[in-house]
Amino acid sequence: MQREQLADFLRRRREAIRPAEVGITDGPRRRTTGLRREEVAMLAGMSVDYVVRLEQGRSSQPSTQLLGALARAMRLSDDERDHLFHLAGHQPPPADGPARLARAGLIRMLDLLGDTPALVLSDLGEILAQNRAALLLTGDHTGFTGDRRYVVYRWFTDPADRAASPPEEQERHARQLVADLRAAVGRRSGDPTVTGLVDRLQAASTDFRRLWAEHEVAARRADRKTLLHPRVGSLLLDCETLVTPDQGQQLLVLTPADAETRERLELLRVLGTQEFPTGATDTPPR
Repeated sequence: MQREQLADFLRRRREAIRPAEVGITDGPRRRTTGLRREEVAMLAGMSVDYVVRLEQGRSSQPSTQLLGALARAMRLSDDERDHLFHLAGHQPPPADGPARLARAGLIRMLDLLGDTPALVLSDLGEILAQNRAALLLTGDHTGFTGDRRYVVYRWFTDPADRAASPPEEQERHARQLVADLRAAVGRRSGDPTVTGLVDRLQAASTDFRRLWAEHEVAARRADRKTLLHPRVGSLLLDCETLVTPDQGQQLLVLTPADAETRERLELLRVLGTQEFPTGATDTPPR
C-alpha cells in the first residue's frame, strides 16, 4: 500500500469534482470548487473520519468494498479506478464478469437522469449501482452477497421476492428472467461463473428447471411491468434497457407508463426514504 500517493490521489480527485456532477447543489457560500470530505463520505457511505485518515495517509489498508464505494462516489474512470486499487495494494476488479464495478460513464448517466429511476446491472443481473429515485422505488440492491446478488436467483429461491409483482405477471416475468440468463450463457460460453449459477439454480428450484428446459432465449431491451409498492401502490412502468458495446453492463431506466403512476412516483419522492420497508420490493422490474 502506497499511503502517501493514495492520499494525494484521493485529495486531488476530490478537489477536481464539481458538486453538480454528483447531484449536490453548489450554493453561493461554498468556499471550495471541489467536494468536501463530508460529501465524499456521504456519497461513499463511510465515516468522515475515515476519509480524513485516508487523505492524511494515516488509515489502515482499505478493503476492496471501500475502494469500490470511493470510486463510485468520485466518479472515477475505469483507469482511475484501477490506479486507486493499485495504490491501495489490491488487484483491480476484473475487466469482465459480474463482480466488476459499474462503469464511470453509466454512473454519470444515473446522476443526469435525476428523478427518473435508473439502475446499472451486470449482464447476469447483479445490480451494481442505483440512483436515489431507484432506491426510493425498489430499496437498496447493491449490498447482496453470494448468489443473492443476482435478481434471477432471488426470484426463484425466495418466495417473498415475488411480492412486488402481481400474480398474473409472475409467470411472464419468470420466463423473461430465464430467457435473459440463457442469452448471457450464450455470450459467455464456458464461463464457470455463469455455468455455476445455472447449476445452482437448477438444484434449488423446480420452477427454474422447468423453464430452463424450454430453451427460450431473449435478451430484453424494452418492457412494461407493474410494480406493487408498499407505500404508493401499483405502478405501471416502462422499462428501457441500454447496453454497453461489449454487452457486459446495462443501464435500466424506468419511466411511468400512465398519469396515475407519474403522480404516485412524485408522491414517493416527497415521502422520501423514511421507514422504507426492508426487502418489501426486492425485485426491480426488468
